Amino acid sequence: MSTVVDTGRRAPWTVASRRVLSGAPVSVLISFVVVLVLVVWVLVPSLITSSNPVDAVPLDKLRSPSPAHWFGTDYLGRDVLTRVIYGARSSVLTAGVAVGIGLVVGGGLGMLGGFFGGVVDAVIGRVVDTMLAIPGLLLAVAIVVTLGFHDINAAVATGITSIAIFARIMRAEVLKVRQSVFIESAYLQGGSRTFVLFAHVLPNAYRSVLALAVLQFGSAILVIAALAFLGYGSPPPASSWGLLIADGSKYQVAPWLIYCPAAVVVVTVLSINRISRWLRTPR
Repeated sequence: MSTVVDTGRRAPWTVASRRVLSGAPVSVLISFVVVLVLVVWVLVPSLITSSNPVDAVPLDKLRSPSPAHWFGTDYLGRDVLTRVIYGARSSVLTAGVAVGIGLVVGGGLGMLGGFFGGVVDAVIGRVVDTMLAIPGLLLAVAIVVTLGFHDINAAVATGITSIAIFARIMRAEVLKVRQSVFIESAYLQGGSRTFVLFAHVLPNAYRSVLALAVLQFGSAILVIAALAFLGYGSPPPASSWGLLIADGSKYQVAPWLIYCPAAVVVVTVLSINRISRWLRTPR
């Protein structure tokens, strides 16, 4: 008589993730792998490289990419790959702070405007229209110049520039949900406006906003890299991606100083955008 061995139940999140990813295109799976590698870079960079991002070896300066230095070395003999890996933490965390500011502030404004309407919606709408009329990078530069040159100030500036986008999307979703029959039913059952807003409207309106947050995360990485490239981020010896590209642009004899960090930025942003587009696709 054969015996069936029960290996135990799988964790719910494992089962759910397998169900979600089972029908995902290959490009989406590759994008998730890229994001996973990026997470490892941010959380445990020492697991990937044993080098120090600030250790200089003058004898190895401006070495081209090789098995010893996959991304080559810079003008001080520092390993470029190590600096890119350690720079992921500042670049990604700064982008995360920026998206968090845009999501909370912009999403909150859009939710209030769409739900209450009237004067509240009119005032918020004019503020949002004004912010949308100003180019995002120009507004970010103006804010960073006012606050000072640092990564956290670049995050605040980038987050402020994304408030209007989140507000627009959240307002549209709230207006759509507010007209549903179950909202009227919730009022008829005695629910207060606050209860209906947080118990019924918000849970049904956040999906598109979260997909937008993933998309804005990639955009925030680009904006923060642009600010660092222009000199509005943390000063050297910081290793943020934009600063690495800016430093590499000074050495035309070593093009890998530009191409390698730039390739990491491009692959990261494209992967995040692909995941965002996949999340927005109905399944």
